[in-house]
This record gives sequence, C-alpha cells and structure tokens, in this order.
Amino acid sequence: MQPLKNQVAIVAGGTRGAGRGIATELGAAGAIVYVTGRSTHTQRSEYDRPETIEETAALVTQAGGQGIAVQVDHLDPEQVRSLITRVEQEQGQLDILVNDIGAEHFAEFDKPIWEIDLERGLRLLRLAIDTHLITSHFALPLLIQKPGGFVVELTDGTADYNKGHYRQAVIYDLAKNAIIRMAWALAQELQPHGCTAVCLTPGWLRSEMMLDHFGVDEANWQDATDKEPHFIISETPHFVGRAVAHLAGDPEVARWNGQSLSSGQLAKVYGFTDLDGSQPDAWRYIQEVTEMGKPADATGYR
Repeated sequence: MQPLKNQVAIVAGGTRGAGRGIATELGAAGAIVYVTGRSTHTQRSEYDRPETIEETAALVTQAGGQGIAVQVDHLDPEQVRSLITRVEQEQGQLDILVNDIGAEHFAEFDKPIWEIDLERGLRLLRLAIDTHLITSHFALPLLIQKPGGFVVELTDGTADYNKGHYRQAVIYDLAKNAIIRMAWALAQELQPHGCTAVCLTPGWLRSEMMLDHFGVDEANWQDATDKEPHFIISETPHFVGRAVAHLAGDPEVARWNGQSLSSGQLAKVYGFTDLDGSQPDAWRYIQEVTEMGKPADATGYR
C-alpha cells in the first residue's frame, strides 16, 4: 500500500541526514519527491561531503516513489522561484513541503558569543533560518491551492526540552528555537486554507556525519558506545522519515497544527519503528537517564 501515491513533495535539504531519510520514506509511501540541495555528483557545497542529491533521488525511486534531484541554493530567491515554477509546470500541485536545511557544520559549541567567529555564526543563521523563509515564501502559494497541504519544519529539540535547556551556543540555540516558532506562525497562516504546519525533531540522529565522527558505519554503529555510551539511544534517519510519512498520510493531521513533535513521540502514536524494529525515545531518555547521571541503558526507551 502506498498512502502517498501521486502526492508531490519537496524535501529542501535532502542531500544527507534527516532529509535523506525523510525523502526515502516519502518515496516508500509512493510520493513524487523533489530532492533539493547544493551537493551534486559534480559539485560539493562548503560541507565538502560525498553525499549528493542524485543519490538521495535514486533511493527515493528504489523505495517505490519517484525521486527528482534539483540543485538549488535555497538562499537564492531566484533559484527557489525556478524550483517552484518547475514543480508547478511538471506536477500542477505541491502537497508536502519539508524544510530541512540546517547548518550544524558552522556551529561553535561551548563558546560564549564574544569568542565565536562572527561571520561563521551569521552564516549559520542565514542557512538555518533564511532558507526556510525563502522556500516557504515561494512554495506555499502552490501548496495552498487545495486543502490538505502539509509543511514540516525540521529542528533539533522539542519546544518543551529547548525552553529549559541552553543548546551549547547562543547562535545554535537561536537558530533551532526560531524554527519551532516559525512552524507555529506558519500554522496560523495555513489554517484558513485547510493546510497544516508542524515542527519536528529527530532524536540522536545516526547521520552520515555523526557516524563519521565516531569512526563507525550503520552496520557497526554500536561500537561507538565504547566512546559515548549514551549513543545507544540513537536512531537512523529513516525513523524521522517514517514520522513525516505517517503525518503526511494522516487525514487528521490538522490536529497537530503548530505543534512541536518528535520522532519518538510519534512512533508511539502511529506505531512505526526504526529499521531495527525499535522505537527510540531520545528526548525522554536524555532527560531521565543522561541528565540524571545514570548509566547508559536504553531499556524501556526503545
């Protein structure tokens, strides 16, 4: 069964990480997915990573959908305008918009604002916030042409967690909390059109960059717990991808309008699992185990 067959999605920032997982799972649900980003097989972004939008688009198609790779710098309004024009000409509709562009690459953690590289910090803000605003500005007129349109704003941390936790740097804290508020504000503007916006966070994501950081891959990721025992609560990008697919396929998704949600929370509601059959609830684990100084033990949390 493909509940999203003939649905058209844009995953902005679909090159790697959560964006790749989301695009792939939307494909598995039958969607036509435009995968956008800057890294292609011939050109890399400043992340200088090997993952490409073409690879993600191929994964979408392999999963059962239709993946279409489009190189877009979402800080360039004209490139975003051209993307939406193309989607409208080719499909005549837009049902799902996922704003997943981030800028963790530029984050300087555990430094006060007066010690950071200011240019680097402001670049993070532009990539993490401006890209989302620019994309929504051009995409939402197409999305609201019929009721049922769905927007997902990706961030790091739930509203409940972030309001009581400093996220290790002023710039990063501001960027991730701005997205939570952005989703809430978008929800107010979309509701009269019968459309929905939510904010969504994965837990501790086993992205390509995180696996590289620990010197492991997906096959032996548990070896990383030798360095960081609490990595036992981590999840694949497919987990948050399945969260998005289930939300997009929910005829009552409007009940979540404007809310801050997590992959672990939604797994309990919709019954989906990660690739290993588990349901990691990272944000509850962090507060109840990690922050309480307890030994790493995911029992009861996945």
